[in-house]
Amino acid sequence: MAFLYSDPFETLFQFQNALDQLRSSNWLQASPSGGGSYPPMNVFRKGEDIVMVIEVPGVRKSDLQIEAKGNTIRIAGTKTIEQGDPASVHRVERRGGRFDRAVTLPIEVDAERIKAECRDGILALYLPRAERDKPRAISIA
Repeated sequence: MAFLYSDPFETLFQFQNALDQLRSSNWLQASPSGGGSYPPMNVFRKGEDIVMVIEVPGVRKSDLQIEAKGNTIRIAGTKTIEQGDPASVHRVERRGGRFDRAVTLPIEVDAERIKAECRDGILALYLPRAERDKPRAISIA
């Protein structure tokens, strides 16, 4: 049995190009949370449905947009940081700006029955499973 290997130098060259593209993209730049995916969230199953708990401190409800399509939920918005009067800045760690995050779920969601609550900087989404996505029992004739 013969194995065919591609040129290892070509493979390394392609890998280096991929790393260069990643570094030149804005994917590694600071997000509003200062690092990682923003906004941070927990997603879990509750029976047949999905619940998402999302941290959005400092984001007004009017600045949030939530969309659902199939098995994807998109959360977008703007976090505004007001600095107040112009002053000499010693340290800036709180970040603001636009965020946009899409999450693919393991089930299809019934978009008409989604419930959203936002209190004290916590957004909770209750995502019911679509009837057409639920398993059906098949009777044997």
